[in-house]
Amino acid sequence: MIFEPDWQLPNNIKALFTDRSGGISQKPFDSFNLAMHVGDNPEDVEINRQQLAQTAGLPNSPYWLEQQHTDRAIELLPNRSGLQIADASWTKTPGLVASVMTADCLPILVAAKDGSAVAAIHAGWKGLAKGIISNTIEQMQIPAEQLTVWIGPAISAAHFEVGQDVYQEFTSLCSVNQSFFQPHPQRPEKYLCDLAAIAGFELQSIGVEAIQLSRLCSYADKNRFYSYRRDGKTGRMVSLIWITE
Repeated sequence: MIFEPDWQLPNNIKALFTDRSGGISQKPFDSFNLAMHVGDNPEDVEINRQQLAQTAGLPNSPYWLEQQHTDRAIELLPNRSGLQIADASWTKTPGLVASVMTADCLPILVAAKDGSAVAAIHAGWKGLAKGIISNTIEQMQIPAEQLTVWIGPAISAAHFEVGQDVYQEFTSLCSVNQSFFQPHPQRPEKYLCDLAAIAGFELQSIGVEAIQLSRLCSYADKNRFYSYRRDGKTGRMVSLIWITE
């Protein structure tokens, strides 16, 4: 199904996100999988995508990215076509739909408070460490205090177990990141990592003041959300944002 984030937006900007229900994909992709790269029947995925476009009243098909946990953000323009390797897209052009697919990673939607620009960011731990958030916002060339951000359904700290490598990656970037890792209660060599808190801290550090957290956990809610960490072979949700015509 399709939902609107609990998020204050300018009147000319629309944002949506999906869960796993209401489509036609079969197990283990049941049922509203929107990703072509996970092994689902392509015809089922295409029908799900058509349903998304029709039900949500999208002005154009979403611009799908080949997400590879990079730090690359691209600008959506009317003449841009073809699948691009990137983990974020942004635009100032009305009618172009920025989108990211997730199944534990953070879906982050960004909007200018004056309605002039939007962005969609896919941020797993690798992309976060590489700076995908700051790279995207820098490209938008809008003062950070003039942006509003929504962080959607993702794996919560209670379920995101990581090793020493991830801990060192983030704490070497900034010592404050230590506070977003808690020692695992049963496994001393592991940590529980709060991805949303790391993203929120980075946003605040670059000047973004308006940050809305969905506080929805993809891992914990099996009936509603896909989770790669929980299930391995599974589908993907999508988060979308666009400027209306």
